[in-house]
Amino acid sequence: MSRYGLVALEAAEIAQKHVDANIAWTKAAEHQFGKKTSLIKKGCPKGTFLGLAEDGHIKGIPSGHYTSSTKNKAYGLAALQQLKMSPELAKNKKGLWFQSCNDQPKVQNNQMDVVIALWENNLLI
Repeated sequence: MSRYGLVALEAAEIAQKHVDANIAWTKAAEHQFGKKTSLIKKGCPKGTFLGLAEDGHIKGIPSGHYTSSTKNKAYGLAALQQLKMSPELAKNKKGLWFQSCNDQPKVQNNQMDVVIALWENNLLI
């Protein structure tokens, strides 16, 4: 599992204890990456996690306003829908990515690591 997948799992666990999802992500990222500020603030995986939380798709985290990221939220939501239709895509990160961004020639930037980690740990609804 990628380090951003681990951050997502830890952030979900923290947020389930009634901690704001943004604060939970930051705490989990700091725990995983230490003082590496650029890794802690990396927007793509964070926006994906917060977008899923915002729409109430992470178990135990109430929906609310957590992010202004529209693209990363959309990628996360699209990936969730793809996994619901084809769960085997959890084993094909590249395939999941291309189906989630409509086959646009973009490079995955840890968004799918977040979605897959949450999916494989039964945290997505």
